[in-house]
Amino acid sequence: MNQASDVPLEREVLVDVEPVFRDDESSHEESRYVFSYTVTIHNHSARSVQLLARHWRITQGSGKVQEVRGKGVVGQQPMIGPGQTFRYTSRAILDGPVGVMEGSYTCVDTASQRPFEVTIAPFRLAGPNQIH
Repeated sequence: MNQASDVPLEREVLVDVEPVFRDDESSHEESRYVFSYTVTIHNHSARSVQLLARHWRITQGSGKVQEVRGKGVVGQQPMIGPGQTFRYTSRAILDGPVGVMEGSYTCVDTASQRPFEVTIAPFRLAGPNQIH
């Protein structure tokens, strides 16, 4: 538990995601649908945390599932101080105009070195005029 409160760090580090369809980089003829997504990680705790690793699960409209794991995000393992945010933009390429992404970040409380997981709620990737 977080020494500054009774709330676990897992519940004090929150993630917002804003996906955008990239029409200029996509090609219907090539079944290539590009999405950028901007992630904002909010540290509402009184502790500093470091993001060590990511895990994404990308489910395409076809049902195909891709798992992506790796160190950090966009080549960084950012430290996020108390009350701070970290924002980055990345992208996903799908073979259809609709999909869903969800995942988690593995973080560590820098004071105690205790690792914890931050859940990233599912978010929809959809090209224009997709009602799926």
